[in-house]
Amino acid sequence: MTMRSHRPPSSIHKIGEVEVIARAYDHPDAVRLLAAFYQEQVERYGFADPVEADPAEYAHPHGHFVVAYHRGAPAGCGGYRWYERTAGTIEIKKLYALPDARGLSIGSTILSSLEEHAGARGARRIILETGVRNHAAIRLFHAIGYRPIARYVAIRDPKINRAFAKSLVTSVEDVNRNALQGSA
Repeated sequence: MTMRSHRPPSSIHKIGEVEVIARAYDHPDAVRLLAAFYQEQVERYGFADPVEADPAEYAHPHGHFVVAYHRGAPAGCGGYRWYERTAGTIEIKKLYALPDARGLSIGSTILSSLEEHAGARGARRIILETGVRNHAAIRLFHAIGYRPIARYVAIRDPKINRAFAKSLVTSVEDVNRNALQGSA
């Protein structure tokens, strides 16, 4: 007889009242959040990339997906998938926070969780895209170290999309500078 645990999955990242939990891409909470994400994209741009995807793309060893909960209620989601494994590059996808949950650090908490998870699995660089009208996302990406790059998907319209990247590799100079600051 096989015993199954009925304990909820442990959080992989928690800051204040925001808890990020690994979920399957087709988990009911993820599906509801992805539907809201899609609808918001359609309202903002008049179109949107489909959210339907093979859940395996966001499951080990191909990727990872999370749902953020605020006070126990689903409030946001996001995931990554390997973009170029030999170069150690992952792509963040479907990063979203419900409108009522914005301003609660949902996006930055999800990103931090995904960065930590990907780094532990060998990722050295992160790429992602957002639309030019998503000013909050662009500010967030800049604030936490993402830098604009040329588009990495040839069919994307540069008038609508913005691409960003962040290195997960700390340079020797950064390590030395941090060591000096810590001893001062």
